Amino acid sequence: MADRAPRMIFLGFGKWARSDRIYALEPLEPGERGHGRRTRVWVEGVADPIVASRTERTILADMGQDTTASLVLSEALDLAERLASAAEEGRVDLADLGRRARRVLERTAGPPEAQQLF
Repeated sequence: MADRAPRMIFLGFGKWARSDRIYALEPLEPGERGHGRRTRVWVEGVADPIVASRTERTILADMGQDTTASLVLSEALDLAERLASAAEEGRVDLADLGRRARRVLERTAGPPEAQQLF
C-alpha cells in the first residue's frame, strides 16, 4: 500500500480500521465462529485483536491486496458455507442460494473473445 493513500476498511459490527494500520489477519476456527464472527484483525495501536464479521479475503480485497480470482473464490466459499449451514439447520432457501450462485458465476464470465479473421 506504499503507492496509495491509506483508506478506511470496514470490518463489520460497525468497526473500521485504517488499511495502513492493519498488520495481521487470522480466520477464526470453526468452533469460534458464529453470529457473524469470521476473522481476528490486529491493528497497530490496539492492544487486542478486533473480531470482524468479514473474511480475511474480503478485508484483503478492500485493502487492495487481492485479485478478482480470489474474490470470486471467496464468494464461492461463502456460498458453500451458507449452503452447508442451511442444510444442517434443515432450512435451505433455494431462491436465495440460486441468486448468490448466479452472481458468483457472472463474475467469472469474461468478455467474449474477439474473433480472429485470419
